[in-house]
Amino acid sequence: MADKNGPDGTGESGRGKQRQADIRDDDLERRRRDLEASLATRRPDRLEGKDDAKAGSAAGYGQALKLSSEFIAGIVVGAGLGWIIDRVAGTSPWGLIVFLLLGFGAGVLNVLRSAGLMAEFGQGDKARDPKE
Repeated sequence: MADKNGPDGTGESGRGKQRQADIRDDDLERRRRDLEASLATRRPDRLEGKDDAKAGSAAGYGQALKLSSEFIAGIVVGAGLGWIIDRVAGTSPWGLIVFLLLGFGAGVLNVLRSAGLMAEFGQGDKARDPKE
């Protein structure tokens, strides 16, 4: 007759020694935790799943729209003020040229402030972290 401790009817496979399986499972669990910790330190801001990736790209589009609208608004306001000054003072085209350049500078300044690459007015040299 067949041995009852073998794989032929008992449902057990392998060596059948529980002590070695526990040691191996503990070792695998420890190695898995070490790998997770190592990966977490290498990629702390990793996106989880496809839904988060879509949300991240939508947030990126929103940020790009905000920055571009601030830049364009600065240029348009500068050009508008220059055109009005040219009409009132009769200094065409110098008012438009000067205020267009000032509007361009103001637009760049607004974009840098909004992106967090430059300190807000009155905060000195402390630029805020763009990841906040």
